Formats: sequence, structure tokens, C-alpha cells
Amino acid sequence: MNIEILQLIEGARQAKGLAVIIDVFRAFTVECYIARNGAERIYAVGDKEIAYSYKREHPDCLLIGEREGVKLPGFDFGNSPSDVEKFDFCGKTAVHTTSAGTQGVDNAINADEIITGSLCNARAVAEYIRRGNYRQVSLVCMGLGGKKPTQEDTLCAEYIKSLLEGTDIDLQNRMYELRYTSGAKFFDKEKQHIFPEADFHLCCSPDLFSFVLRAEKVGNMYRMVRINVE
Repeated sequence: MNIEILQLIEGARQAKGLAVIIDVFRAFTVECYIARNGAERIYAVGDKEIAYSYKREHPDCLLIGEREGVKLPGFDFGNSPSDVEKFDFCGKTAVHTTSAGTQGVDNAINADEIITGSLCNARAVAEYIRRGNYRQVSLVCMGLGGKKPTQEDTLCAEYIKSLLEGTDIDLQNRMYELRYTSGAKFFDKEKQHIFPEADFHLCCSPDLFSFVLRAEKVGNMYRMVRINVE
């Protein structure tokens, strides 16, 4: 198995074989909670106008997402796991668009298969890869807005790689260090309305979920299909 760690939008475009699109802060942590809380359908889209259009055609759907961290106008939720953590999504359709994570899914045009990843389901991602016996695995770190690498996404990729290769990584200490690097915004009192501290702790809770979300193209959207790996 060849495992490659790639970065940002360009990395998503270069991804081959199985592409694991990683966004820890916060897109694919959010989607794990939406799936855990019973959503009937989750769609990921890159273009926010697709989300608005879908809402006009399906008024009962829930719009979730952000640009530059801020909830989009008319959306039901921002891109915050603490917002959706306790919401009952049973029977609901969620349409999700973000500055980084969903852009990666949309741009992984050369991959044979796409799944998403975050720290909260990293071990499940590794087990899914192991069972699939893939020849090529591309771990794509989406970073900040798909334009700047971030420590949390690279850490997640390295953690998944270590699980596959049977090597050690100091996950707990490196997660703690995030509060002083790319996660510092969650501890800024002036940014709590956009980046609540609770989000940091939810995003940095590894291996909570034993499922992955696989992206399946449906028209101009990607349906995120939950696959249990217990």
C-alpha cells in the first residue's frame, strides 16, 4: 500500500486511488455528529449556491456551513460541532458547504473513491482502509480555507498513517499543542461567537465514532453515506 499525504485544494486534485479528505476544524467532525444523530441524508457541496438552490426546492432540508468560519446567511447551522452535537437529525436532510472540507470533496476529481476523515473517526478510517486493501491511499489535509496548511489536519493524516503502518505517534501531546497553534482561535474570548471553545474539545476527541462517510456523486452534489466498520 502506498500512502501519500497531500495538502489543500491542489492536493485534492492530485489525489489518486482512495482519497481521504481531512478537515478536523471543523467540517468532518460536524458531519460525524450529523450522521451520529440520525440524519437521513447528508449532502456535501462546494458551491454555496447549490445549497441555496436545493433549499428552495426542498424547504424542509437543513443548511449547514460557513465561509471564513462565519455561518452563511439563511443557514440553519454554522460549521460548529457544538451547535449540532445534541440536535436530532432523524428523518432530516442536511446540506453542508464549507471553505475547506467540502471543497476538497468537490475537487478530488481524479480519485477512484472518496471518504472523509477527522480525529473523531480516524481509527475507523484506518480500519476501512485496511479492510479495503487499497494500493494507493491519498490523505488530503484541507487546512485553512483549502489554501494554508494547518497542524490539526496534518496531525490527523499522520495519525491515520501511523495506525496503518503500526508506528507510534504522540497524539495526546500534539493535540494539546494545537490550542497554541491552529486551535488558538477557539480560546480567543472575542471569537467565541464564531469559534466556541467547545468546538475545540469536540474536534480533539479522537476515535469516538466507528464509521466513515463515503462521498457518492449525485448530480452536482455528493451524498455522504455512512459505513460502519465495527
